[in-house]
Amino acid sequence: MKTLNKIPTGKLERTSSLLKAGAKVGVNYIKYYGNKITKDEDEARKILNEDNATDIYDSLKELKGSALKVAQMLSMEKNMLPAEYVEKFSLSQFSVPPLSGALVKKTFRKYFGKNPEDIFDEFSTESINAASIGQVHKAKKGAQDLAVKIQYPGVRESISSDLKMVKPIAMKMFNIKKEGSESYFQEVEDKLFEETNYNLELQRSQHFAEKCSHLPNMLFPTYYPEFSCEKIITMDWMSGVHFSEFTKQQNSQQNLDKTGQTLWDFYMYQMHILKQVHADPHPGNFLVSEDKKLLVIDFGCIKEIPADFYIPYFELAKEENLKNPVFFMEKLYELEILRADDSPKEKEFFSKLFYELLELFTRPFNKENFDFSDETFFQEIADLGQRYAKLSDMKGMNTNRGSRHFIYLNRTFFGLYNMMHDLKAKDIVINNYKNYIQ
Repeated sequence: MKTLNKIPTGKLERTSSLLKAGAKVGVNYIKYYGNKITKDEDEARKILNEDNATDIYDSLKELKGSALKVAQMLSMEKNMLPAEYVEKFSLSQFSVPPLSGALVKKTFRKYFGKNPEDIFDEFSTESINAASIGQVHKAKKGAQDLAVKIQYPGVRESISSDLKMVKPIAMKMFNIKKEGSESYFQEVEDKLFEETNYNLELQRSQHFAEKCSHLPNMLFPTYYPEFSCEKIITMDWMSGVHFSEFTKQQNSQQNLDKTGQTLWDFYMYQMHILKQVHADPHPGNFLVSEDKKLLVIDFGCIKEIPADFYIPYFELAKEENLKNPVFFMEKLYELEILRADDSPKEKEFFSKLFYELLELFTRPFNKENFDFSDETFFQEIADLGQRYAKLSDMKGMNTNRGSRHFIYLNRTFFGLYNMMHDLKAKDIVINNYKNYIQ
């Protein structure tokens, strides 16, 4: 894979790159109309999606930063995007062009005043893993193997301008109205600023490793503040295969269930006990060791869950509350799903929509055990999303619904459910995390 000697950091450079991608997309549509003459509609549409996904991704991977992070987030929306986009955008999780060795050394000299080989006994200038915000190098100090994560130049400085560029695309894709959308985009911007603060990530990583170290079948790296700074984090090198590779291997159902239970307990413990959650559950953030332990290697995106959101959110996860019409409507207002200025039509439409959504997504919480390999359950999720996306009733309605906290909580559950489904984990004990409350 080629390396990058420079990343566009100026607003003009980054905008220009996206405009070039837009021009290619325009050409792809011309080809699409030609293909419809010689091919059937499904085949022509598949070619269009593949070409568009490739051109957009190729542009984003050169930009890195927030623009590429959006692609990573979208790759988790398996029920909302065409498969061709999901497949291409998922590469942003751990497979993008890395920085050149010269640029890596320049970063070290800027923050430590030394080249990496003067700090570590061994340092590989070729990155092992490159993602949206940073890339990882292998190093050694004494007998300890280390992973050194280096943030790309200009990522933090371009967050606001990047979001302004992708905002119109996101609004169109998810039918977001301009009015009242500011708090949602502010939530995303705030989280991206947090993800590019490696001093904060170091603190949070140490906090989660300490608080969750007693959970069985899990391992966390040790972090090294003396070799870390605002753009570099150094931690233990963790040996294992990427989660996505593990799910494609031949594994016994016992091992799949064990890994699934570990992942589920980890998230439920965070959610219900710590009231903070690793809000980026995609395969690139997890490894599985040779002895089948789950390794968590990135705590960049953490969502704190305030009590005034946590309580009504999980009250509606109980089946008896969901089926109580008065209680249900009361909680919809608390969670800002319904508003005082809603028309009768909007009130009826969105209460029905969120009842169906909640009934579906909270099913696991109303069972003692749940089978995440159940294709019917995940097909229902896909069908519901597609059905409402096509409804003409939504036109003219303000679809900006729910507290800003929904953005990362929903993202967390979407990602978690998809990972559990990829594992085909069957016999998951839903409240098993309670055995580990200290």
